[in-house]
Amino acid sequence: MSYRIAVGGFQHETNTFAPLPTPYANFVTGGSWPPLTEGAAILETFPGLNLPISGFIDADSGFDLVPLVWAATEPNGFVTADAFDRISDTLISRLLDAGPVDALYLDLHGAMVPEGFDDGEAELLNRIRSAVGPDLPIAVSLDLHGNTSRTFFELASVVTIYRTYPHIDMAETGARAASLLKTRLDHGAPLHSAWRQLDYIIPIVAQPTMRQPGGRLYGMLPGLEGDGVASVDFAFGFPPADIPDVGATVFAYGTDQAAVDAAADAMLSALRDAEDQFRDPMTEAGETVRRAMAIAAEADKPVIIADPQDNPGAGAPGDSTGLLQALIEAKAQNACIGMIWDPDAAAAAHAAGVGAEIDVEIGGQFPESGGPAVACRVRVEALSDGNFTFTGPMFGGLKGALGPMAALRVIDPACGLEIAVGTRRCQNLDQAIFRAVGIEPEEKAIVAVKSAIHFMADYEPISADVLFAEAPGANPCRIERIPYTRLRPGVRLGPHGPVSGD
Repeated sequence: MSYRIAVGGFQHETNTFAPLPTPYANFVTGGSWPPLTEGAAILETFPGLNLPISGFIDADSGFDLVPLVWAATEPNGFVTADAFDRISDTLISRLLDAGPVDALYLDLHGAMVPEGFDDGEAELLNRIRSAVGPDLPIAVSLDLHGNTSRTFFELASVVTIYRTYPHIDMAETGARAASLLKTRLDHGAPLHSAWRQLDYIIPIVAQPTMRQPGGRLYGMLPGLEGDGVASVDFAFGFPPADIPDVGATVFAYGTDQAAVDAAADAMLSALRDAEDQFRDPMTEAGETVRRAMAIAAEADKPVIIADPQDNPGAGAPGDSTGLLQALIEAKAQNACIGMIWDPDAAAAAHAAGVGAEIDVEIGGQFPESGGPAVACRVRVEALSDGNFTFTGPMFGGLKGALGPMAALRVIDPACGLEIAVGTRRCQNLDQAIFRAVGIEPEEKAIVAVKSAIHFMADYEPISADVLFAEAPGANPCRIERIPYTRLRPGVRLGPHGPVSGD
């Protein structure tokens, strides 16, 4: 039997501690994500990409797809009420205009916080249910960093979640959503379901599935399926959000309630048993740079340094200067750092031209969270319009549109540092960002990236070692230091951490 399925998406990861709000224009212009896309253009734009909606479209499901609207943008602060209302209204209007459909699929994130609501995904589903009623099956795919509430769980029919961090399985997750939705539709009635919430918050730098215990925990999921259990997934959660439902949650679906409950309980138990294994790898920025230089002196591959607390992919501006200053003070040789969000420095470089020597103040637009600007004299090594194609495992094939970019070399014979600056914020999860301004990461001794974990997919294979620097930034990674005020009672601030409110 062929089913008529409406498809759309509205993705945002909201850092409620970030200094910049997320307006409607951010969704329209795109950047590292495709721009807002409506109607038939969805079926032309997304096939073949590593995005959840792409995997749903490409799945061999036999569905008759009715495209609505899809929108996403770089993580940032609260989604403005205007942006949330406009995109939600467009999606619902197109859904109502589509005529009868058998189900709806939504490519969501799970950690969107619009102005006025703690759970953006739950509010979106609430508005959809108000428009179409309680019975329409709604399948949702979520990011591994979703902060999900029971309300969201009760409004969705089936949910699938990424199983990798870095998220190299986004399209696969969309395809699993198509399969699970078909199971639900063929079943002819709602599936039995279970939702569980972990009682401690897991630091984001302890979550990679290329490390343990993340890889082992996500590797358990297929083995929990079968014998009345159609699907089991869990989200690690997104810590920098001051809302009640921060942290890990488990979703399970199937035809046997007892089996579904048992599978969800088994996954929750495994997460609790792994508490001792979630470790924070960060060290102070200066110490990290000195260690990187020592390793690089003996290595024939780059040492990668991550700057996770200034990760634009978690809502930070990407303009902090702690790691930059540490590299300059250590006189790091054959090193690069990027991408630093600094439209003024990029504009000055473009005005001066390649080869020019200019005085700039780099970064520091939000000194209260990321430190002051760093004044230095630089030579303009290369310029770019910021339009390029990502090539790494996570975003490969997507088009980057980061506005004017530049490579700036610090003028100091004792310091061999190149700085990539850009006009639009973007997490450095792909070597193509450096290559867009003529910097070849594989030829460097030290490569510093504004990213928390996603960089590992493309950078770890070329590296001698990977280090994590603790420097100021608006993506706080030490859970016990995050100034929460609204967490649910009883949740602990990190593995074996203090209880919120104590």
